[in-house]
Amino acid sequence: MNDSIENKEAQTSLSLPKKSINVWMIASAVLLILLAASLLLPKGITGAVISENDAEKNAIDFINKNIISSGTANLSSVQDLGSIYEINVTYNGKIIPTYVTKDGKYFIQNILDINKPVIKNTANSTKAQTAVNVTKSAKPKVDSFVFSYCPYGLQFEKALSPVYTLLKDSAEINLVFIGAMHGEYEKVESYRQLCVQKEYGKDKLFEYLDKFNADTAIGSCSSNAACSLPLIEKLMTTLSIDKSKIDSCMATDAEALYNADMAIAKNAGISGSPTFLINGAKVTVTRSPEAIKKAVCDAFTTAPSQCSQNLSSTAASAGFGSGTSTTTSSC
Repeated sequence: MNDSIENKEAQTSLSLPKKSINVWMIASAVLLILLAASLLLPKGITGAVISENDAEKNAIDFINKNIISSGTANLSSVQDLGSIYEINVTYNGKIIPTYVTKDGKYFIQNILDINKPVIKNTANSTKAQTAVNVTKSAKPKVDSFVFSYCPYGLQFEKALSPVYTLLKDSAEINLVFIGAMHGEYEKVESYRQLCVQKEYGKDKLFEYLDKFNADTAIGSCSSNAACSLPLIEKLMTTLSIDKSKIDSCMATDAEALYNADMAIAKNAGISGSPTFLINGAKVTVTRSPEAIKKAVCDAFTTAPSQCSQNLSSTAASAGFGSGTSTTTSSC
């Protein structure tokens, strides 16, 4: 909702008691969710089902002609979700999910799963947003479950990186790769990142992620390995990572490492990226370094002195790039 609409609503609601405003907001949210659900139900499809190729072409054409004002959106991947097609597009280095109904009549920019809670996001909030009982420990175990090309997984990694640097000697901070939602190229990149960690350690992995996640050129390549691989190899050279050593690991060890991570996710019942666990308890925070740091520091029996250091309270941007954003979602 844009600022002008928000201001107009604020002006027209000034005479209402606070409780009335909250009820109106909740009712509006429910109506929006019901509208989205009605579009996604099979009975909402009134015509013949179009193919994935037609759906992706129609979506890309519609976006480029009607939604964006500069640049070009390109196809990243398409997935049949039952009643709709999910069309992932790349724009300005970011992967953005959009949706088209099976009959090709409706383009939907965003959907809400009515079986999942909707959590309000405040970019500058540093509080854990989900009430959970995290068992305190001397050395908290922190697990962040991600898809390596999920824009929201990248968003979380960018916010997690300074927390890792600050607390790596006091807490066990891990990334866990949970599969390849976006295609084979995502699996290949997960293999690569697991091998960077195996061969060079977790510090080097986070150095690699800092550069990989910020590189909009890599993001624009999407599934095109001929485009992305030279950029990734250049990145590894910058970080003194031996390509031949990583290639060897990817050929021999990566599959077992990847399967072990997926088994951890499966046993924990986790399939969404990002998912954040502290000492085995699922925690939802705004995707800023300070919010993540506070959640981890709250899990110490005795917090280390580093916890008194303030990190950025601004949420990282989703997808590739180094910007900021208040938007949060999951893959």
